[in-house]
Amino acid sequence: MKEDFKGSKILLVEDEETLAVGLEYNLSEEGYNVKWAKNGREALELFKKEKFDLIILDIMLPYLNGFEVAEKVRDADPQIPVLMLTAKTESGDKVKGLEKGADDYITKPFHLQELLLRVKGMLKRKTWYKLSYENQPAYKFGENKINFESLICHNGKEQIQLTTQEAMLLKYLIERKGQVVTRKELLENVWHINADIETRTIDIFIARLRKYFEIDPANPVYFKSIRGAGYMFTGN
Repeated sequence: MKEDFKGSKILLVEDEETLAVGLEYNLSEEGYNVKWAKNGREALELFKKEKFDLIILDIMLPYLNGFEVAEKVRDADPQIPVLMLTAKTESGDKVKGLEKGADDYITKPFHLQELLLRVKGMLKRKTWYKLSYENQPAYKFGENKINFESLICHNGKEQIQLTTQEAMLLKYLIERKGQVVTRKELLENVWHINADIETRTIDIFIARLRKYFEIDPANPVYFKSIRGAGYMFTGN
């Protein structure tokens, strides 16, 4: 693991003690500083008191569930990476989690190595994004204005607060304006995860960008689907 990520603070929110203890141990062995919250209320208390680099968040929690925690976290900090843990049988939870502000999800039961790779990838892209927006702090297309540093956008009607993950996807597409970008490429270069892992994440995030920036999201002008290939950002 790169030295840069050692000491990164992770908030682990999980009420299943056996799983949480194992994750806390293995994440600590990787060099991370881990705080464990056993319920949603405790998670928000820790989040308010301390600064974290990443949150691993289960959905089924006492007091406040993962969706409620994710919403409150996003209201306070749009930039912190959130990895949501979802049950294998509840496919709708994956979509809802992403809609509530999670950057990605991993399905229980999962392999430890996969989770560690996801965590490392999320921390890696957080660093990549900081370097990226220094080179291009703002961008305009149509009526849309994006500030990549503050993550605040204007679409001609309202102000939008992007999450870091939304901004990273948008920036990656803008930098490849007029080019077809595959889902595999996005997973590997924006999410930094193995493209063999099945995920609906890309499609959900593209739909979200269309909702923010297209006049008619059902008939996109800027974020086009290229059948059987991927997506293309067309710009002005």
